[in-house]
Amino acid sequence: MGKVICAGLGPGDPELMSVKSWRALQGAKHIAYFRKAGRKGQARAIVDDLLPEGVIEHAMEYPVTTEIHFSDPEYNRILSAFYDQWADTLAEIAQSEDVVVPCEGDPFLYGSFMHLYTRLQGRAEVEVIPGITGMSGCWTATGQPITWGDDVLTVAMATLPEDELTRRIADTDALVVMKIGRNLPKLRRALEAAGKFDAAWLVERGTMPKQTVQKLADVEGEVPYFSIVLVHGQGRRP
Repeated sequence: MGKVICAGLGPGDPELMSVKSWRALQGAKHIAYFRKAGRKGQARAIVDDLLPEGVIEHAMEYPVTTEIHFSDPEYNRILSAFYDQWADTLAEIAQSEDVVVPCEGDPFLYGSFMHLYTRLQGRAEVEVIPGITGMSGCWTATGQPITWGDDVLTVAMATLPEDELTRRIADTDALVVMKIGRNLPKLRRALEAAGKFDAAWLVERGTMPKQTVQKLADVEGEVPYFSIVLVHGQGRRP
């Protein structure tokens, strides 16, 4: 019997990967990774120089990303069928050999693998190797602690309705906002309404070669998918 091993890769810099994930990749006979159709895939790019010769690759291409809004029932139907299909495939491989699924950041923090994990229960042995989160890589890139003392940290998605996003931003000490992309104008308005726009930072491609760190107020135009907005806590300290 083999097993499905999800290897958390960390925030993007391969040197921030754990030794355990590195060993899993070095010994892999099969790897399966998520990617958008026509793209290499971020996880695959991170492990580019780490895979052994002869490894069998399985590209799990999302059938839909932003073409349909996630509130549309068709979005859930299409993605559910996609995850069902790949859970079947991974379970079949794991009957005889290990298959490694490299995933950015930590697999259990907003990662796509969790949808496979729930479907694989009782069908295959599954091991999840945690990783440094993308947000951790981003706030470290700013050179400032994200929290102090009793600060409350909130992680919010920019896909939230604007009024809820504003409320959550106003009610926290420190803030991380993910899934920005086309939601940037809404996020700007929410930060301004909560009185925290001037304190917000934008980190693009944290820990990766093209990393940028700048005040959100200085940013114009669109931002890439791998972007995180941060507001640092200013809490209790000796």
